[in-house]
Amino acid sequence: MSDPLLWHRLQFAFTIIYHYLFPQLTMGLALLIVVLKIVGLRTGRAKWDDAARFWIRIFGINFAMGVVTGIPMEFQFGTNWARFSEIAGGVIGQTLAMEGMFAFFLESAFLGLLVFGERRLGRRGHFLAAAALFLGSWLSGYFIVTTNAFMQYPVGHEVGPGGHLHLVDFWAFVLSPWALAQYAHTMMASVVTASFVMAAVGAYYALQGLHGGQARLFLRIGVAAGLLSSVLVAFPTGDLQAKLVAEHQPVTLAAMEGRFESGGMAEINVIGQPNVRERRLDNPIRIPGMLSWLAYGQFHRNVRGLNEFPEDVWPDNIELLYYAFHVMAGLGTLFILLMATAAVFDWRGRLGRSRLLLWILMLAFPFPYIANTAGWMTTELGRQPWLVYGILRTADGASPTVHAGTALFTLIGFSGLYFVLGLLFLHLIGREIAHGPTALNPNEGTAALAHGAEVPRD
Repeated sequence: MSDPLLWHRLQFAFTIIYHYLFPQLTMGLALLIVVLKIVGLRTGRAKWDDAARFWIRIFGINFAMGVVTGIPMEFQFGTNWARFSEIAGGVIGQTLAMEGMFAFFLESAFLGLLVFGERRLGRRGHFLAAAALFLGSWLSGYFIVTTNAFMQYPVGHEVGPGGHLHLVDFWAFVLSPWALAQYAHTMMASVVTASFVMAAVGAYYALQGLHGGQARLFLRIGVAAGLLSSVLVAFPTGDLQAKLVAEHQPVTLAAMEGRFESGGMAEINVIGQPNVRERRLDNPIRIPGMLSWLAYGQFHRNVRGLNEFPEDVWPDNIELLYYAFHVMAGLGTLFILLMATAAVFDWRGRLGRSRLLLWILMLAFPFPYIANTAGWMTTELGRQPWLVYGILRTADGASPTVHAGTALFTLIGFSGLYFVLGLLFLHLIGREIAHGPTALNPNEGTAALAHGAEVPRD
């Protein structure tokens, strides 16, 4: 308990997991809001603008929480992880600075126009503001993911005096195959979260008999986007990530599957409990050949087990890594099944009448958050014991001047503050959902605002 490194890691894990609850929704919502605005612009029906306006308010609350909870992590780079910042800052400082200078300000400026400027902007101007918000939100995600991708797969750099990293190929850094694959996977996962939240709100309204037209719209958009994004998370983006891990971090792949022995026809373990002391997987249920195929595209290919690697390069928490990966993969499979079932019901015109399915959709919204969190844990635990893979060990990146007691004290402080913020967030979101979607002006359609014409709402 007196190990400072343990508390540094726990503090960063807590703050980043809490923080990531908010941007994963805003990034996905940014895309869905653009879709709502496009359909509203093409059809001229005000109900799409009413729906977009409702979700812009939800976006705004989540965005504010994301900003507040993201600021402490920036400071942690300079306090708890000062040695890491000193060594790798010459590379990762590029993307972190661009995230703040370009993406964040683009996102912030146009969010203000979206929330407060609809009457002045008109429909086309409001759509362009939504598109700019989407661009800023997804650019922000790209710069952050690219930073993390360098820590997983460092390219475009050279090691200078004192072990400091210097950027020598900017494009290799920002367009590395790991960054592109991880970004696609992460963004599709954010759309899954937003789709499930949208479908859950629609299901809630449908069960309560509220906002009938908007309930149907939320359900249809949420289910369609949820099915498409859930499939894309698994294939091709998840499949591509698995192949990159197999090629560049084979010890991580072995730990993710609790695989100790090498061999061909490597199996996927559907369930099982890794027994690191005995170097085996207890009570496994396996699908032969699937891991070889997922990793290399061939069933007979050899997949190396942990026993082939020195123990000092094994991920330091194989059990947690194994369970995080299987929670993510298992929930992802269930998401496809649930949204496919809901899509069939919707196609047959029965989605709004199936109260059981509506209850499931309403209660399912927390699970994409769990899956996304498990996914990030898989990524970060799999990289250990490295901060920058193969270059800088985690133990060598922590600040030597911040002791365990200080890290524990600030962790307790963050926990209390975030608990209060969480209550405030739930109150604000609950109030918006209770208020529901509303017209910009109940006495006239949104299009009438811009063109002086009456526009149907349904």
